[in-house]
Amino acid sequence: MAKQKPRTLSGFMELLPAPQAQFERMAELLRQSYARYGFTPLDTPVIEASEVLLAKAGGETEKQIYRFNKGDSDLSLRFDLTVPLAKYVALHYAELSFPFRRFQIGKVYRGERAQRGRFREFYQADIDVIGDGKLDIVNEAEIPAIIYHTFTALGLRRFQVHVNNRKVLSGFYAMLGLTDQSGDIMRIVDKLPKIGPDKVRELLTGGELALPEEQAGEILTFISITGSNQNVLDSLECYRGRHELFDQGLDELNTVVKYLGAFGVPEEHFAVDLTIARGLDYYTGTVYETFMLDHPEIGSICSGGRYDNLAEYYTDKQLPGVGISIGLTRLFYVLEEQGYLNDALITAPADVLVLPMTDDLSPAISLATRLREVGVRTQLYTEPKKFKQKMSYADKLGVPYILLLGEDEIKQGKASLKDMRTGEQELLSADQAVEKILRTLEASRNAPPIREPEKA
Repeated sequence: MAKQKPRTLSGFMELLPAPQAQFERMAELLRQSYARYGFTPLDTPVIEASEVLLAKAGGETEKQIYRFNKGDSDLSLRFDLTVPLAKYVALHYAELSFPFRRFQIGKVYRGERAQRGRFREFYQADIDVIGDGKLDIVNEAEIPAIIYHTFTALGLRRFQVHVNNRKVLSGFYAMLGLTDQSGDIMRIVDKLPKIGPDKVRELLTGGELALPEEQAGEILTFISITGSNQNVLDSLECYRGRHELFDQGLDELNTVVKYLGAFGVPEEHFAVDLTIARGLDYYTGTVYETFMLDHPEIGSICSGGRYDNLAEYYTDKQLPGVGISIGLTRLFYVLEEQGYLNDALITAPADVLVLPMTDDLSPAISLATRLREVGVRTQLYTEPKKFKQKMSYADKLGVPYILLLGEDEIKQGKASLKDMRTGEQELLSADQAVEKILRTLEASRNAPPIREPEKA
């Protein structure tokens, strides 16, 4: 039978053991960070009934979805984690406590064209706070605080959360008599960092919008308000009193900025940015985009916002919420490409490799068992290979330590501990070996997965 050449489909990420360990460390820190803020873990099926998954979908989403039939069932792979959350909350409404705070890290699938940094199968890491009827504005201030503390825990330092409010934008466009066109205008303005003001003006004054030059100029003047957060807020006060929705949005924006400091977010890590709108129409209040300051060309690495009714396609209950999503696979790809992954992080599957040098393996098995019981990740190597091959295996695996156990060591009740990074070897008791391994590996075992390159 002819052999089938192994291959991985385009748009699907498959990592070697070392980068996989770095990816898992990132996911672990995200879980720890989200749990620290009182979010409960949630997992939903990868496959849903198409009628449930596509209740709100249309346009590009429906074109990109992986849909198939199994018997009489019309099924689809989930394309994000928000729609399954909406179904989950509607289905289990009576059994949940509100506000319902959940996090979910899971794979999603989109049949879009695979390209650099864009995947067809990828992990998303989402958090959402869902209210029952109402949801306090403080939740909208807490979200960027969670972004800040999460990325800091990962090891990122030079990033900034950009914050805006859709009511401020909608109110401003209403002042200009552009309420019906506001959605289209916001989608164009959202492209400003990528295409620049001249192209934005061209899109505003051309095509179906065809806004007068004067209105396009007012829009560009408004979204170009910059400076410190307080300066931007002070400039917005000049528009107060001209539209109720604008005033409401400005009050909310002031509240979010006020509480961010109390949540421990340094001002240099967030910015009021009037160009941020988020392309999706269901965002109704505060919106967020997070950028790496040294790589703005990458675009947002975490985004989200406030919405009024999460599950409107599944229930009559009013379920407002606020949430964010990190495209974890894309973020990992970008960090690896830019040299941000921390090579000091231990990626080996074990802290120590026990090498028995006697026919009787009992002492080595007992030693490995003892090491595992006190929290040392231990691998026992018993393959009948030459010593040089065993050392080569350990070196390729990247284990920090080897414990050699021969006749002499067994007679003395000790083992030879070899540091694979320095080449040093010493004869120690089991307790001494455990103490040294745990002490010297503590920092590197808990190292953040990201280390920003030194600036030239």
